[in-house]
Amino acid sequence: MKNQFLALAFASIVLVGCGSTKKVSNTEAALSTPIATSINLTKVVDDKAPVLINPGRFTQDTVTYRLPRVVQGTYAISDFGKYIDSFKAFNYEGVEIPTNKIDVNSWTIANAENLDYITYYVNDTFDIEEVGGIGGEQPFSPSGTNIEPNNYVLNLHGFIGYFDSLKNNQYTLDIQSPKSFKRSSALQKVNETTSEDGKVVTTSYVAPRYFDITDNPMMYGDLDVEEFQVGDIKIVLSVYSPTKAHTAKKLRATMEKMMQAQKAFLGDINTTPRYDIFLYLAGEGEDQPKGFGALEHNTSTVVVLQESETDESLDESMIDVVSHEFFHIVTPLSVHSGDVQYFDYNKPTFSKHLWMYEGITEYFATLFQVNQGLIDEPAFYSKLVDKINMSLRMDDTMSFTEMSENVIDEPYASNYYNVYQKGALIGMCIDIIMREESNGQRSVLSLMKELSMKYGNNKPFDDDTIIDEITAITYPSIGEFLKKHVEGTTPIDYNVYFNKVGLVEGDGKVETNYLLNNGNLILGGDPVKRTIFFSDLVKDNSFWNEQGVLPNDVIKSVNGEEMTVVNANDMLQKMITMQPGDDIEVVLDRNGEEVVIKTKLTKSYTTGKVLKQNPDATAQQNALREAWLKN
Repeated sequence: MKNQFLALAFASIVLVGCGSTKKVSNTEAALSTPIATSINLTKVVDDKAPVLINPGRFTQDTVTYRLPRVVQGTYAISDFGKYIDSFKAFNYEGVEIPTNKIDVNSWTIANAENLDYITYYVNDTFDIEEVGGIGGEQPFSPSGTNIEPNNYVLNLHGFIGYFDSLKNNQYTLDIQSPKSFKRSSALQKVNETTSEDGKVVTTSYVAPRYFDITDNPMMYGDLDVEEFQVGDIKIVLSVYSPTKAHTAKKLRATMEKMMQAQKAFLGDINTTPRYDIFLYLAGEGEDQPKGFGALEHNTSTVVVLQESETDESLDESMIDVVSHEFFHIVTPLSVHSGDVQYFDYNKPTFSKHLWMYEGITEYFATLFQVNQGLIDEPAFYSKLVDKINMSLRMDDTMSFTEMSENVIDEPYASNYYNVYQKGALIGMCIDIIMREESNGQRSVLSLMKELSMKYGNNKPFDDDTIIDEITAITYPSIGEFLKKHVEGTTPIDYNVYFNKVGLVEGDGKVETNYLLNNGNLILGGDPVKRTIFFSDLVKDNSFWNEQGVLPNDVIKSVNGEEMTVVNANDMLQKMITMQPGDDIEVVLDRNGEEVVIKTKLTKSYTTGKVLKQNPDATAQQNALREAWLKN
C-alpha cells in the first residue's frame, strides 16, 4: 500500500505541482486529484456523524455519488445509503445547489462544474439492527458502524462513498476526534495534529483508491490495544469491551499462539507485513449489534461477539472466527477472479468459486488446528461430522458454482451458509485426492500456493476457466470431482474419502451444547401462544435429560429473563455461549405447573455419527491419513 501511495503522490506532483507543459486530458486531470474527505467525531448530533466530501473540479455536467449497496465479503445487500441524512451539495460560493436522490444509495448533482463539496450525516447501524444482517437487507454487524460517545466502529464504506467516474482516484481522509481517544486503523496514517486548545486531534490518512477506503476499517474511542509479532507480520489487536470484562492483554496469549500456528501451517505464504484485529464486544440492550461473527479484509478483520461470553468461550470463538479471516490472506487476497478485483459496489457480479474463497479458507481454519496440535484428532473429526450434519440441512443437490454466482438471490441466498459447511468439506475432499495422487506430497495448500504465485494480489483469474486450469496443474481426478460435485449437482459421499485415509463412521457419544443435537435445534416455537418449548429431541440431550426436562415443556425464563418468540433470538444467542460451570436457572411451564431448574451447567452429550480410525485400515491408508493431518 505504501508503494502505491508514493507512486500516486509522485504522479500528482508531476502533473499538478511542477507546472508541466504537457497537455493533460480532462480524465487524466480528474484522476490526478485526490478526493478529500473528513469525518468529525467531535461534532456528532443525535448519534449522527458529519461527513464532508471534496472531489475537486468536475468538467462534466452531471455526476453521481453513491454509498455501497453491497460490500465485498458479505454476499448480501446492505444499502448503506439508508443511513445517510441531510445530503447537501454546495458550489464554490458556498451556496447550496440541488441534488436528486435516484435510489436508496445514489444521488445525482447537475451543473457539476460548479460543485465544490458535499456534506451529510451518517447514522450508525449497530443501534437500529433488527437481525444483524442475517436474513434481512441490512448490514451484517461486522460490516456495520457504531457511533457512541466512547466508541466508534468505522467501517469506512458506511461513511464514505464514491463518484462513478472516480473510484480509482486517490483519497485523503481527515478524522477529528477527542484527544482522549485511542485511534486504531488499518489505513495508512500520514499525519496527526492537535488543536490549539489541546482537545481535538486530527488524524490524516491516505488511500490509493476507493477499494482501499472500503478495505481498511478503524476503531476509535475507549479501546484496549495490544501489538505482537508473528514471524515478520505485526499483529495489532484492538478491543472494545463496554464494562471492561475482557481485555486485549487477556486475549493476546490465545491470539498469539493461534496465529503462530497459522503462520507455521502456511509456511512461505506471506502477503502482509501487518494484520489488524478489531474486536467489538456487544453489551446488553436493544441498541447492541445482533449479527455475531467477522468480516475479512485483505489485511484486517472486524469481529463482533458478545461481552457476556466467558474468557474460555471468547477464546474459542476468536480462534474459530479470526483463524478463518486470517486465512483469507491466501484467498481471495492472493487468488481471486475479476468479480473480486473489479468489484461493483452498486451492481455487483459474484464469482462462481465461493467453494474456494470461503470453503477452502474455512477448511484451512479447521485443519490447521489438528495439524499444529491445537486440538486432537477426535476433536477434528467431530468438527467434520458437524459440518456434514449442518450441510445436509441445506440443498445438497444445488450446484455450488451456480449458488455462488447468484448468491444474493433466492433460493441461493438461503444456502449461503453452506459455503462454511459443504464448502469446507469440498476442500477436504480435494486435499485427500491430492494426497492420494501424489503419495502424500501435494495438498490443497500446495495448490493454493501454486495459484498465488501465478496470480497474486493484482492479477485475477478467469472465472470460467479456473477449474480447467486447476485440473491441468493437478490431476484428472480433481477435475472430475469439481465437475461432478461443485459445478454439478451430485451429492458427495464423504465415506469414500474417509475410507481413503482409514476412517470409518459409526455410532457414538457426541459432545453437544444446550440447544442443538447434531446440528438440530431442540426447541420449537408456538406462534399463536408466542412461546418457546423443548421438542422431542430434548430426550437425547444428556444435560436437560438429567434435569428431568420433558418434551413440550415451555421455557418461561432463563436466569430471570422472560423468553418469548419476540426475544428468542437474543436469548438463544446468550444460551449458546454458556459453558460448563456456569450457573443457570430455568423456569418451565409443564401443563400449567411451574418447574424450576437451578443448577450448574455440565457438559452435554447426545448420540450420533462419529468418525474413528478403522482398526482394519491398511498401512497405506494410515500413511495417507498421517500425511493429510500432519504434513
